Amino acid sequence: MFFRSRPLDGQVDLNNVCRGDGLLFVRDGVGAAGRGVAATVDESRLAEVLGDLSPADGTVPPPGHGPLLFGVVPFLPSRAATFTLPRVVVTKDTEGNAWVTLTADHEADLTDAAMDSAVADAVSGTAPGATSNSFRVEPLTPVDEYLGAVVAARDAVRAGRLLKAVIARDIAVSASAPMDIHAVLLRLRASFGSSYRFCIDGLIGASPELLVQVEGRTVRSHPLAGTAPRTGDPATDARLAAELVASTKNQVEHRVVIDMVHDTLLPWCSYLDWEPEPSVVTVANVQHLGTAVEGALSEPRPSVMTLVRALCPTPALGGAPSADAIDFIDSVEPMDRGNYGGAVGILDTRGNGTFAVTIRCAEFSTDRRSARLFAGGGIVAESDPVAELAETQSKFQAMLSAIVRP
Repeated sequence: MFFRSRPLDGQVDLNNVCRGDGLLFVRDGVGAAGRGVAATVDESRLAEVLGDLSPADGTVPPPGHGPLLFGVVPFLPSRAATFTLPRVVVTKDTEGNAWVTLTADHEADLTDAAMDSAVADAVSGTAPGATSNSFRVEPLTPVDEYLGAVVAARDAVRAGRLLKAVIARDIAVSASAPMDIHAVLLRLRASFGSSYRFCIDGLIGASPELLVQVEGRTVRSHPLAGTAPRTGDPATDARLAAELVASTKNQVEHRVVIDMVHDTLLPWCSYLDWEPEPSVVTVANVQHLGTAVEGALSEPRPSVMTLVRALCPTPALGGAPSADAIDFIDSVEPMDRGNYGGAVGILDTRGNGTFAVTIRCAEFSTDRRSARLFAGGGIVAESDPVAELAETQSKFQAMLSAIVRP
């Protein structure tokens, strides 16, 4: 396959490139949006497809730009990841530079006229107008079954069979008319602009958690574990943040995740550094304990997907020991997680990329009249089932507030 890239002049809104039927992965205005499909790629063919991409005119765009694959990695390691190579992709970097890339099977299809048409289509999107709808919200996982799974996980930790297990549940949102995905993405930007917002094949969300990022030799991760609500009152939120930091339960839950991420990345690195103490990471509806991790990759450096597979799922969404926790979750959770708890992100031809943990998300039906939402929490010896239920209710608000508009 061949591609052709050129810089874009003027301001470009990646949300308006994606609209409701494209691809998006963006944080604080930096990222990528795609339109159309040049290829759908399974995980086994990633290296082949990326290696076959050639610049039609010899122009190689700078790092962070050019052809990209958008990918979704399921929760269960045994399930294959899927990737989409867009026909048109628009990228924006931290300096505000934007590029457009057109990909085709044949070099003859990448004419000046084809590029002009791709640019015109990419920048022609506009924000949607106001609409009204009616909604119904109901649990898919019965609450008593979720509470029973939490108790079983807590008892397994107390018995020494596990260090931690994450138990989740799902709810359904049904609408009388098709939901506007573009509008949902714009609402997520308004409230969760500093999260990794994504739209890939009906999977929509705003994840605050960086699983792994590779930029040249630099590798980063920012695991989150341990949660407290936010109320909107500064004094109350400060008190809840202080209680979160002081909580033995949350510190234990967080330490399990940090140790796993550190121990997994370290063999790939010439050095690896991390914050000595977790900090409080706030988003619109909740606040988490988070620890930034950064290092330098050794040569030959791994691709971002190698590290995604090594890390996913982290104990923040699975548990520890990982294989035992995943088996336990599969036996007690009354639902199939699918992509929830896995990873979502982008990767380029150089092996660079960024993947977030697939949380604060919803899976929309093809007709856009229903959506399935997920939320969970880490269970340790001190976990209280009712408090865990309340935590999931707080986490659901991220997507509910973006979807449910009268």
